[in-house]
Amino acid sequence: MRVRALLGMVMLLSCLVVSAQEHTIGPLGTRPASYFPVQSKNPKGLAAGKLLVASRDLGDPHFVHTVVLLIRYDAQGVVGLVLNRRTDVPLSRALDGVKAAKERSDRIFLGGPVETPSVFALLQAKARIEGAEQIFDGVYLISAKPLFEQTISERPDPKVFRVYMGYAGWTKEQLQMEVQLGAWYIFPGDAATVFNSDPDSLWFQMIRKTELKFTKSGPAGTEQWTLAGQFFGTGHSR
Repeated sequence: MRVRALLGMVMLLSCLVVSAQEHTIGPLGTRPASYFPVQSKNPKGLAAGKLLVASRDLGDPHFVHTVVLLIRYDAQGVVGLVLNRRTDVPLSRALDGVKAAKERSDRIFLGGPVETPSVFALLQAKARIEGAEQIFDGVYLISAKPLFEQTISERPDPKVFRVYMGYAGWTKEQLQMEVQLGAWYIFPGDAATVFNSDPDSLWFQMIRKTELKFTKSGPAGTEQWTLAGQFFGTGHSR
């Protein structure tokens, strides 16, 4: 009897482990631990390569509903590029003086309200790009004009190449204070977010992650992911 009971317990534990590993993502279903949104509102998490996601309460018109990639964070200040303000202007028109951009139809982004004539590019590449600044693994910042012209002449795929006019800027203390006041969520940088195929909905995708909570609901011991809030425009308040 003892052996049978022990075998029963082993089988039960095995089923629980398999069940935990096989959870699928569904509207109200369970989600794997790897999907848990890695986010922070701790200013100590600020660094180059991190993503800032504007909170719903951030009212500054320059940053409402924005997702920003920090490309510099040091004693001299903080610089970021807004990833989700794509314009209707193709590179061929925005970069009229750049011969290699003549036939490019991909659109330019507004990187921020500071020095809008300045042009920056982000490129994902497997090999290191000489003269470019690596922001995080495989993603490079191109800011020097000669390198920019050389890069665009090589006709990079728009799926891994984005061009921005202007940038966002803060002092370290200013941004730290904004994070402490709840204006921003901090996420790790990743290429899938930087080169998201639908940048116009990027903020909604990211803010949704901040509102996922791991809760216990339904039968005792059942753990599920639920949304703590709703998108604007749905007619529901948080």
